[in-house]
Parts: sequence; structure tokens; C-alpha cells
Amino acid sequence: MLMTHILVVEDEPSLRADLVDYLTICGYDATGVAGAKSFETAFATREPDILILDIGLPDGNGLDLARQARARSDCGILMLTAHSEAEMRVEGLDSGADAYLVKHTSLTEIAATVRSLLRRLDRKGQGSTADGNWRLDPSGWYLTAPNEISVSLTATEMAFMAALVAAKGNICPRETLLEAVSRPGAAANERNLDAIVRRLRRKVESATGTKAPIRMVYGRGYLFTTQPDGDGQQ
Repeated sequence: MLMTHILVVEDEPSLRADLVDYLTICGYDATGVAGAKSFETAFATREPDILILDIGLPDGNGLDLARQARARSDCGILMLTAHSEAEMRVEGLDSGADAYLVKHTSLTEIAATVRSLLRRLDRKGQGSTADGNWRLDPSGWYLTAPNEISVSLTATEMAFMAALVAAKGNICPRETLLEAVSRPGAAANERNLDAIVRRLRRKVESATGTKAPIRMVYGRGYLFTTQPDGDGQQ
């Protein structure tokens, strides 16, 4: 399953690095470029799911890039700029941007805006993967039960569920799951993995009234199934 790809166009090196690092920690495949020329190359190489654009660039204008991107793609566009004037905000949205934030916005709010944009894209029919009567949205980070009740997932929970779905009905080995839920500087262990599963099961059942579609296969790993633990044994 491909990770959500975010392209950050920002000429300030420290801010660009902070954005890319934080979005990567959040579970996205984030790439940063410094200007309009490098934007063209990166966009042509791999079209992003989300584009984060500065307006003032050394070799171009973010408003023009937003118009170009919108003409070529349905990706979500977030303007992130030092310009806070209402007129500039209107011009940014008119250029094709879906959201407009100023640069003193916190990284957590930027990430929340990204998730909101991804949920909007998913409602247009993009990004969901189905398994039985369950739907997993790898962009907006939520799991929808057969009764159409959705539960929001954390980055770790999303990584775990995505690995299960990617196994396509087969057992997902514990080693694969440990790799999926580990983060830079914080490698997961067997105890961490089982704790993640326990919390996720409680969370899903509490929110949806339905058992999570997860079955443990003793000594081997976990399975995404419509017959979870307690409804049969494998």
C-alpha cells in the first residue's frame, strides 16, 4: 500500500526540514523542495496527494504553482505563507488552494489540516481500501465498520492496519508489523505490538460497537479478517 505523498515547496531550509520531518513522523511520505524549478521536477516525477506551497519563492510565485497544479491534478493544496492579509488569502484560495495557513501555525495544526484535506479527497472516492465490509482510509486515517461508523486512527494504529490490509487476507508476520509500527529512534518490540493491538481493539469496539477485524495467529502474527478473535479460530 503506497503511503500518502506530500510535497512541501518552501525556500526556508529550517522550516522545510521541520515540515518534512514532522510529516514523516506522522506517517506520510514527505518530500521538500526549495523553489518553482525543483517543484516542476518533483511534481513530474511523482504527483503528490497533498501539496504544501509557500507564496514567495526565489524563482517563482506559489499562486502560479497552485494554478498549474490544479490544472493538472486533484491533489489537495495547502498554502502556507507569511502573508496574513485577507486579500492574499482570497487570492490563494482563488488560485486553487483548498486551505490557507500562515507560517506561525503549529506543526500539529498543519498536520490536522492535511488530514482534513485527505478526508475530503476520500469522500470524492479516492484513497479507501476495502476488506469485506470494512473500509480502511490510508489518507484520512480512519477505519469504517460495516455499520458505517468510523473511528479515527493514530499514526501507529494506521501503520498497523495498513500492514494487515496489505497482506491481502494472509497472515501478516509479527516482524513485518514491528517494522511498520516502529518510528525513527523508537523501535517497537513484541510487548509494544501486543499493547497496540489491545488498545486498538478496545477503541474500535467502543466507537463502533463491533469487534475489530483483527485475529491473532499464535506464534506467527495477525490477520485482517471479518471473523476476528472470539468468532472462530485459525
